[in-house]
Amino acid sequence: MSRYIFITGGVVSSLGKGLASAALGALLQARGYTVRLRKLDPYLNVDPGTMSPYQHGEVYVTDDGAEADLDLGHYERFTGVAAAQSDNVTTGRIYQQIIERERRGDYLGATVQVIPHVTDAIKEFVLSDAGNVDFVLCEIGGTVGDIEALPFFESIRQVGLELGPSRAAYIHVTLLPFIAVAGELKTKPTQHSVKELRSIGIQPDILLCRSEQPIPAGEKRKIGLFCNVREAAVISALDAASIYDVPLAYHEEGLDHEVLSHFGIVDDTSPDLSRWEKISASIHNPDGEVSIAVVGKYTVLPDAYKSLMEALVHGGIANNVKVKIKWIESETFEQQDTALAALSNVHGILVPGGFGERGSEGKIRAVAFAREHKVPYFGICFGMQMAVIEVARHIEGAKDATSSEFEVFGTHVVGLMTEWAKGNATEKRGEADDLGGTMRLGAYPARLKKDSLVRKIYGCENISERHRHRYEVNIAWQARLENEGMIFSGLSPDGVLPEVVELADHPWFIGVQFHPELKSRPFNPHPLFASFILAALDQSRMV
Repeated sequence: MSRYIFITGGVVSSLGKGLASAALGALLQARGYTVRLRKLDPYLNVDPGTMSPYQHGEVYVTDDGAEADLDLGHYERFTGVAAAQSDNVTTGRIYQQIIERERRGDYLGATVQVIPHVTDAIKEFVLSDAGNVDFVLCEIGGTVGDIEALPFFESIRQVGLELGPSRAAYIHVTLLPFIAVAGELKTKPTQHSVKELRSIGIQPDILLCRSEQPIPAGEKRKIGLFCNVREAAVISALDAASIYDVPLAYHEEGLDHEVLSHFGIVDDTSPDLSRWEKISASIHNPDGEVSIAVVGKYTVLPDAYKSLMEALVHGGIANNVKVKIKWIESETFEQQDTALAALSNVHGILVPGGFGERGSEGKIRAVAFAREHKVPYFGICFGMQMAVIEVARHIEGAKDATSSEFEVFGTHVVGLMTEWAKGNATEKRGEADDLGGTMRLGAYPARLKKDSLVRKIYGCENISERHRHRYEVNIAWQARLENEGMIFSGLSPDGVLPEVVELADHPWFIGVQFHPELKSRPFNPHPLFASFILAALDQSRMV
């Protein structure tokens, strides 16, 4: 039977609970155990799909089409275990399900209440569909004391009571701030956070203490005494130079040993951390450096492109080079000379996904710069659409080429997708439909053209990649654009939806409608990112 580990956070948000969960999952895997990771989010949105990236960062998409919290990206990157719809739930989805049940009469006239109905629904989510894995790690979003998180804390308290300590453990991630004036680490915030957690019935078994400074042994003893935790279970979690150093650091501090000890598992063998040692060595001892410009709409918040950032790092690992990302807000490219000044010293240009007209002209100018100056170009989702519009305008001659997302009038090279195939079914959407969950979401197959660059990169004809978009390049433009040197090198199996485009007379120019960054892993870099960084490395040698 599966053992459950609940990861909570205290003192402040953004302490890295998701990263801690992912790193612990990786450590347990390194000892030969199987894991599953889940995220419980207290906000009232049904999912993060309609949120601005400035609110919660990127929206992560799973193979089965779930729009999920970005922490699921950490889970997948560190463990390689594919997440699913059943691995992320919000207060909004829980209440939506309860209200639907109440309207159907499923509660047989009972008064519907937080306890037991809401908490039972949360417990049902936590315990269901876990599969036959050794450990299920559940991260609770937010911070202890948040009013919206109380039903989740009550639910995991009940799960721990029902399963018992042999099958449930609680890890509390907290902060030890360093007061420079006093020259001291302060333990009081951690004490108060644990006190708050205990007041709702949860006694943490392990404390993961985030800190900028090493924690003296005396302070660990003090924390353990005041928080009713064994000193050995007070784990130091220092800031790391790279997130991929975290599994090694946590093992050094004994986190995986303490987890197994709590469950009474005797395992004196050393975990196989060779993959993480190799990754860390590549990151800290690169053979060179390349500069990549990311021309986006949300660059003031890098978490809006979290998976993209990590995929670029993975491409660097594949080529043993450091990737320096230059973030550029696309709206700054109001003038062509602005693009020239900003992009003249980079070795590759990447235009990521996005929604809406804002910044689109700047992205088109970035595409034009890459095409004209033969700089490696990688367009993802929206970035592919902007590449097609740029070629249609400046090479094919359709001066008013645009997307129906921006303009009612004009030549719509890109348009709203209203019907498409998903497996054996047909998906249909309309302009008046709800925004949430109505895009083309999840994994879809594509067929790559023989002798194309992208076919060479993948090394196969048939691929499957994850999607998240409402608009598609109009297949009717294929012949006209291919006459001008833009190859439609990847199509949906029925030949209706363009999936990949590339330029024949360019060293590396590829646009993809899907999001390859979502499937990249540090120990298995996505081939497109590995190839893009290699092309950028070649470009750097020419400069």
